[in-house]
Amino acid sequence: MNPNRVDFLVDLAYGMVILLSVALILVVGTGVGVAFGIGAMVSYAIHVVWKMARFDPEWMTREVTEKVEETITEEVTEEVTESVEQTVAEEVTEEVTEKVEQTVTEEVTENVERTITDEMNDIIEQLEEVNQRVDRRPRSDELDEMQRELTTDKDEDEDEAKR
Repeated sequence: MNPNRVDFLVDLAYGMVILLSVALILVVGTGVGVAFGIGAMVSYAIHVVWKMARFDPEWMTREVTEKVEETITEEVTEEVTESVEQTVAEEVTEEVTEKVEQTVTEEVTENVERTITDEMNDIIEQLEEVNQRVDRRPRSDELDEMQRELTTDKDEDEDEAKR
């Protein structure tokens, strides 16, 4: 006997038993037909498992292992991806914000100090120039004295010219 033919005949027999259960539902009644049909389906499922195990005893173990691996891989990949993305985003945001704040603060402080120092130096130079100009100018009492001397010199020159 060829195992493939035997399997075919057994499958055909189970198909006929399921068809008989449908006929029983129609003829005898729903309760008896459903009970017979459920029995036929359970025995067919047992037969399929036996047949598959006979051809490859490790098939069920492999199938279950593959399904578990796929499920775990998908779940772990999703969770790890989400976790890594969230963690990286948070850490990068924090570090970038911190570095930018620190760098900007340092550069702004340096620029402000440099600018203020330059401006103060310019103002001090301008004040010194003004002070020097003010120091070179004669005071009002010196001007009055110089004016008296000029007036006195003119009067004397005029007196001499008259003489």
